[in-house]
Amino acid sequence: MNLLHVFGFGLKVGHLVWMLCCWIASTISMNWFINGGFKDLKGVLLGDSGSKMWFKCWDEISSFSFRMHHQYYQYIGSKRVCKSWWRKLIFSWIIGWTLASVWIFCYMSTLATEKRKETLASMCDERARMLQDQFNVSMNHIHAMSILISTFHHGKTPSAIDQRTFARYTERTAFERPLTSGVAYAVRVLHSEREQFERQQGWTIKRMNNLEPSPIQEEYAPVIFAQDIVSHVVSLDMLSGKEDRQNVLRARRSGKGVLTAPFRLLKTNRLGVILTFAVYKRDLSSNATPNERIQATDGYLGGVFDIESLVEKLLQQLSSKQTILVNVFDTSNQSYPISMYGSNASNDGLEHVSHLNFGDPFRKHEMRCRFKQKPPWPWFAITTSIGVLVIALLVGHIFHATVNRIARVEDDCHKMMELKKQAETADVAKSQFLATVSHEIRTPMNGVLGMLDMLMDTVLDVTQLDYVRTAQASGKALVALINEVLDQAKIESGKLELEEVQFDLRAILDDVLSLFSGKSQDKGVELAVYISDRVPEMLIGDPGRFRQIITNLMGNSIKFTEKGHIIVTVHLVEEVIDSIEVETEYSSKNTLSGFPVADRRQSWKAFRTFGQEGSVHPSSDSINLIVSVEDTGEGIPPEAQPRVFTPFMQVGPSISRTHGGTGIGLSISKCLVGLMKGEIGFVSIPKVGSTFTFTAVFASGSSSPKEFKSQQINSQSNTVSSELHGMRALVMDPRPVRSKVSTYHIQRLGIHVEVVSHWKQGLSMNNVIHMVLIEQEVWDRDLNSLGLFINNLEKIGHGTPPKVFLFSNSINSSRGNTTTGSCDLTIISKPLRASMLAASLQRAMGIGNKGNPRNAELPSLSLRNLLLGRKILIVDDNNVNLKVAAGALRKYGADVISATRGIAAIELLTPPHQFDACFMDIQMPEMDGFEATRRIRNVEQNINNRIQFGELSIDACKNVLNWHVPILAMTADVIQATHEECLRCGMDGYVSKPFEAEQLYLEVSRFFQ
Repeated sequence: MNLLHVFGFGLKVGHLVWMLCCWIASTISMNWFINGGFKDLKGVLLGDSGSKMWFKCWDEISSFSFRMHHQYYQYIGSKRVCKSWWRKLIFSWIIGWTLASVWIFCYMSTLATEKRKETLASMCDERARMLQDQFNVSMNHIHAMSILISTFHHGKTPSAIDQRTFARYTERTAFERPLTSGVAYAVRVLHSEREQFERQQGWTIKRMNNLEPSPIQEEYAPVIFAQDIVSHVVSLDMLSGKEDRQNVLRARRSGKGVLTAPFRLLKTNRLGVILTFAVYKRDLSSNATPNERIQATDGYLGGVFDIESLVEKLLQQLSSKQTILVNVFDTSNQSYPISMYGSNASNDGLEHVSHLNFGDPFRKHEMRCRFKQKPPWPWFAITTSIGVLVIALLVGHIFHATVNRIARVEDDCHKMMELKKQAETADVAKSQFLATVSHEIRTPMNGVLGMLDMLMDTVLDVTQLDYVRTAQASGKALVALINEVLDQAKIESGKLELEEVQFDLRAILDDVLSLFSGKSQDKGVELAVYISDRVPEMLIGDPGRFRQIITNLMGNSIKFTEKGHIIVTVHLVEEVIDSIEVETEYSSKNTLSGFPVADRRQSWKAFRTFGQEGSVHPSSDSINLIVSVEDTGEGIPPEAQPRVFTPFMQVGPSISRTHGGTGIGLSISKCLVGLMKGEIGFVSIPKVGSTFTFTAVFASGSSSPKEFKSQQINSQSNTVSSELHGMRALVMDPRPVRSKVSTYHIQRLGIHVEVVSHWKQGLSMNNVIHMVLIEQEVWDRDLNSLGLFINNLEKIGHGTPPKVFLFSNSINSSRGNTTTGSCDLTIISKPLRASMLAASLQRAMGIGNKGNPRNAELPSLSLRNLLLGRKILIVDDNNVNLKVAAGALRKYGADVISATRGIAAIELLTPPHQFDACFMDIQMPEMDGFEATRRIRNVEQNINNRIQFGELSIDACKNVLNWHVPILAMTADVIQATHEECLRCGMDGYVSKPFEAEQLYLEVSRFFQ
């Protein structure tokens, strides 16, 4: 990432840290100032001007931080500037590393050239050193021979050396002079001695160039001794040649070896040189002057060196894989160097020069060396530089890709933020649409159902009453459909939330049984509920959503079951796990109606709760329930089972036409179970039945120390007359499951129960029995034998015959008494509920309440006493809703005042007033219910403050110290956000439309004693 992004990230982090520190400092300082902790100190140290200066400095610091952050986003953080800088940086990166790679190539090539130079110099110096060393060896040997001649030729009389002796000696010692081609000695002869010398030698002194007799001159240097290889030079005058004469004269003057310039040898025609030493008399001192040396000279010893052969032998000794070309030059004349060996034919321009020192200060020699071949390509330098460039380009590409990726992620993030805003806007619009649709549909439906309910309270004949009930049932079905669609919409938007209230689970299931009792009796299907004794009486959770799950499951069972039974069982999860009896109790042979059923254990086999080796560890205050709904209906085909919980999906296209429904009930139930931290599953066998099982987690309502609002649910089992407690009942039923269900409901009333499977067992009872409850199946099977049993009931009652009751599933067996023999028979229609069973037993036993009110119906007398004379304000812009609400409240003696605008409600509820409660619609023109409630609360707060400070007298406010009229929202909007807004604006309750009269009563009763 480039430096700009790093700098920008640092600015962001620094800005966040700075703002956090500023917020902490401002919070602390403001709290100190507000609480007066530094009140005196502020006045002493700061004063008013200091305080103003403090806040001014604080504003300046905050504004500077904001401007700094803004400048970053405007100039550095903008996409256009970042892309422009990044392109320049990438271009600079590529150019820089290209130049760097070129420099690396040049540098490494230079290193290779230098190394090549060093190698050439080392090889050339080595050859020059060896050539010079060998030449010095030969030169020293020749010098030693000059001393030998001086001693044994000139120092002896007669001479101890002649030509033959010299030739044999030089031939045998040639190995000591590997660089010489031959050795010769020329004696010094003065002109006065020439004639005698020639007679003595027997030959004439000749010139070197034409072999003619040497002309007359002061002195001569004829060769008298010569090695056989150069014997042809005998009698030649060394002083007859110009260059030879100069070398001879230099040699005798200097006393050192003197070299001639390169010349072609006579026989071989190869380049060579002659090394000349002067032979002196033996008594010459070492520090003699040049004249003394000239006078003391006896002769001249010369050695012939074949340079080409000499150098070739040397190079053969130093053969190497990496050969070089060697050239030897005589550079005595720098302007015209003389090549002594080698050629200049080489493709390599690299050359090294090694200087040669052959002992003659007048003659200068050099060895020049070159490689034979051109230098190879610097592949290492090439590959290294290219590799560096490739790596740099790859790094640049990675950075470029990274920055582009970051830019794309930022773009995607911006797009996601825009999409998020659009989704939030769409979600708000959807919620508003749902609220509007809910309000617009529920408002007329509230009027329809309300008017139908009011119509049922009038005098109607049977046909009219049937029509009204049909219309009311259709309206409620439409409302249920609307509720399901709205629930599905809330689930999709994630706004479905659960309440946390205290409720009675058994009372809720009784209400659900009452809801489906008519349909089950019409079909002849037995409907039952069983709740384990280990399940607590009171739980804490959402009773409405729990009721909705049970209603959906039982509604499907009722819809698809034509015979047999439907049973709802509730146990604790640990009870099901630990108890083998519970697991095996409801087998296909031991069921409620005798019809085979699907094994319910298969419905929970995939639950995570049962996955950990069959153990569960609930928390101390949680209640884990497992609920099963078992039926003997049509079952679900295997191919349709995977899509059971899919919204708007049904088993087949004919299902909706045959049985109706939208196909979203199970989907909603699954979501609700998930919100209750549970799981749901099912098992289904075609033509046998289905069993749906789900788990749910609640809190215990009996041990929780928290205060929860209690939902007002009708449960007459808690208000049963005390006369039933302690009585004993005999249940006659051959089916264990069915008898257990009957025992459960009877024991809820405080009655002790004895169960027998045959009437003969009942005659052997010794305990006092107050009532006998006989199952319809037993009655139909043993009708004749039961007559004898009924006639002998006095024995069981010890003189007082017990009451006889018949449990019946048929709707044709209406509530009433049937006389058999001398005993009255009371028929109790199933499904059994505590309230209905209590009412039937009380009426038959002649104790307690003789009435038989409908389940879920509140006593009219208590409500009338509660609402009689209460003045209630209803605010709604819809006249139909006003009539429904007003009629429902006036029915029980309430004094109802209606208003159609929020402004009118504010005027009517401005203290002092005489209203006991107010029902406020939310969506109204000009001013909605939220704003009206806020203004009413503000007015009340203002009045209460004035009363508290004595600005208003209590008498003027009707002796009320704290004005707060209960205001309940009355709207068709059922969105959760609306409920929360109602509580925020100061409302005390919430009633959704369409509503029944009982809803209004229960809400108002919370505020009336």
